[in-house]
Amino acid sequence: MKKLFIIVYATMFLLGGCLQKPKYAVTTSPADTNFQVSKTNQEWKEVLSPLAFHVMREQGTEKAFSGKYWNYKKEGIYTCVACKNPLFSSKAKFDSGTGWPSYWAPLSKKSVNVKKDYSYGMVREEVHCSACGGHLGHVFRDGPEPTRLRYCVNSVALDFKEK
Repeated sequence: MKKLFIIVYATMFLLGGCLQKPKYAVTTSPADTNFQVSKTNQEWKEVLSPLAFHVMREQGTEKAFSGKYWNYKKEGIYTCVACKNPLFSSKAKFDSGTGWPSYWAPLSKKSVNVKKDYSYGMVREEVHCSACGGHLGHVFRDGPEPTRLRYCVNSVALDFKEK
């Protein structure tokens, strides 16, 4: 019993360090924010593909290694597919080996919002477009320097503007 207590306590301690707010993002709840771009679900369905709607408006995800940008190498800016808000620079992109586009930082602190996600019995940090509130993916604390963050983003939520 004592061993179990120690294991549970150690796990809670380790996870606690992983659950701090990333310093490169503003934490807000999309439901609590008035967005620059606001549409009804029907209007979003008219401008987004069915998969993009599922990911961005219903917090879904695309299959790993299936998206357009997971292994994309061109230089430029990744924007929100729904509202064209600039989100990430190709300079912050890295190969995480996960099958989704990964970035160590957003383009600016105002590009994305982060909120707690308690789905599937886990505690994660969900990344949203700050302009329209669309779900982009999640941010994890296993990325490279200088931030040690990995913004793991669904390709279907992105568009790209080449330099």
